[in-house]
Amino acid sequence: MSATAYQSLCQKSREIALLGNTMGVLGWDQETYMPKGGVQYRAKQLAWLSGKVHELSTSSEFQQDLEAAENGTDGKDLIEAANLREFRHQFNRATKLPQSLVERASEAASLAKVAWAESREKSDFTLFAPHLSILLDIAREKADRWGYEDEPYDALLSNYERAAKTSEVAAMFDSVAPELADIAREAVKRSAETPNLIPDTEYPIEQQQQLNREIAEDIGFDFNKGRIDTTTHPFCTGIGPKDTRLTTRYLLNDFTSSLFGVLHEAGHGLYDQGLPEDQHGLPVGDSSSLGIHESQSRLWENHVGRSRPFWSKWLPRAQEIFPQLSKLDLDGFLTSINRAETSFIRVESDEATYDLHILLRFGIEREILNGSIAVNDIPEAWNSRFEKLMGMTPPNDGQGCLQDIHWAMGGLGYFATYTLGNFNAAQLHHRAMQDQKVASAFNQADFIPLLNWMRTHIHNHGCTYLPQDLIERASGQTTTPQYHIDHLKQRYL
Repeated sequence: MSATAYQSLCQKSREIALLGNTMGVLGWDQETYMPKGGVQYRAKQLAWLSGKVHELSTSSEFQQDLEAAENGTDGKDLIEAANLREFRHQFNRATKLPQSLVERASEAASLAKVAWAESREKSDFTLFAPHLSILLDIAREKADRWGYEDEPYDALLSNYERAAKTSEVAAMFDSVAPELADIAREAVKRSAETPNLIPDTEYPIEQQQQLNREIAEDIGFDFNKGRIDTTTHPFCTGIGPKDTRLTTRYLLNDFTSSLFGVLHEAGHGLYDQGLPEDQHGLPVGDSSSLGIHESQSRLWENHVGRSRPFWSKWLPRAQEIFPQLSKLDLDGFLTSINRAETSFIRVESDEATYDLHILLRFGIEREILNGSIAVNDIPEAWNSRFEKLMGMTPPNDGQGCLQDIHWAMGGLGYFATYTLGNFNAAQLHHRAMQDQKVASAFNQADFIPLLNWMRTHIHNHGCTYLPQDLIERASGQTTTPQYHIDHLKQRYL
């Protein structure tokens, strides 16, 4: 292989990454500190940068280096081979989209996110509907240009979960949906028999921030390379090899809302901070997929953050910060944070009912993309299916179809990765706990050995391996839902 061609290709990729990281800063700022009046110009900034990234990624110079590197001598090492595999995949997809479409998609998403925030605040879907119509048209055009085997959703899903097919994911979900629904029903029934013992009083935001930071630092999040801010919808974004931004939102009467939000986003952040820094700007320096990324967030949020060892350590500290918790014992607190009850809001739902939210939205996404559900009919479709699934109807659009930002981001095809993440999290946690050093430390509320296991088996590989290859190497099997089912039964039943 021509070392010169490969090195030139990597240099171009790193230059493109500089622009992508700059977009990351602008996007993070838009969600956190930017004044509302700046949105129109910010949309143009991001659209221009998106167009420039596309131009550089599809240039004849990039193509020449890629072909020369691919046609070089045999003996490519593992990392080079993986980078070239991903360069080719990305180039083939990028060249099927005109630059004008890329710029239009970026600007539409910037404007849609602002419209969504207002629409959600006012619980009025009609304010967001025109923007969603535009984003759906763009998504359909992208799917048509990329091509797909069975349905347009395939083309979008593969943006987030490489090599996944919608029919296979749907079949996996369908195979466990009845059991998930049964577990949820029984868990909700049992939880209704025990009261929530956490006092419904005010938990000042400053004290919430203090506890959240201490906990994030304790599980390994490096604040020399990251920070936590406040936003409407929690997210994590990696802006550079030593710059990972977490966000959460706060409820004055529920400190656990922001805390579990931080644990979830810190799981993403730990993954980002564990990616190979020497590969930043190259494909291998990125995560394998969102289904893998979500496995990390759900693992730290639930398998760690809702466990007895975790709270045996952190409940006393929480009681110091919030004296109103002083009368709670560990058993009562664990019972309260692990109660199951039907909720309108996905990000505030418990483990037992969480996947039902994902299955609902996954089905609706497929149908709005193929036109089976018209945009203006989404609230009605959402409410009727939610009522059938959960036994209650959302009181307004804000607690119904407007609750998540993903459509406004142009993130169609994203949602399945949450439940795939749950499956992967349970499977990886089960495998890691077979290591006696990890298990022993976990039971002593020392979670760094678990983090180190994830570093070794998941984080350090970046996207050297495709998602299912990575899961199989780490756990001995491709993604298997049964570990998640077993985890839910153990926790709730």
